[in-house]
Amino acid sequence: MSEANLILDYAVDLSLWILSLSFLVTLIRVIRGPTLPDRVLALDMLVAVAIGFIAVIGIKTGYVLYVDIAIALGLVGFLTTVAFARFILTRGKTEDDLLEEHNQAERLKNRPPRHAPARGDKQGEGAATAERPSASPPTSSDASAPTSSDATKERP
Repeated sequence: MSEANLILDYAVDLSLWILSLSFLVTLIRVIRGPTLPDRVLALDMLVAVAIGFIAVIGIKTGYVLYVDIAIALGLVGFLTTVAFARFILTRGKTEDDLLEEHNQAERLKNRPPRHAPARGDKQGEGAATAERPSASPPTSSDASAPTSSDATKERP
């Protein structure tokens, strides 16, 4: 056995070990999630790892047919990822969205109640509208009401 074949065997074995480790880590991500997009991304990664396995086995055995299988698997994996992404978009809400809605509902539920405005008040205007019956400016026939020009003249 030549030195090149020995290096190739070590490289193939190391590649298979690394691919096995990445397969296990990705499988854990598929199981644990926590959200659906995380799982879809992990499934896409599993397809990439499977393509890597097929490529390394094709190199080890020397069969060119494995390259065609890897290309076909890559196309199917891409279409599956696109289909899952469209499903997530059309479904509308992910687990993150539902959790955010739940947290917002809890915040609204725990918020102190707003005091109702007094009778006749308009959203917190309160005493200002109760003191004067109308918001119209004083007319010239109302001699007792000071005008804005009278108020500025009376100041020392």
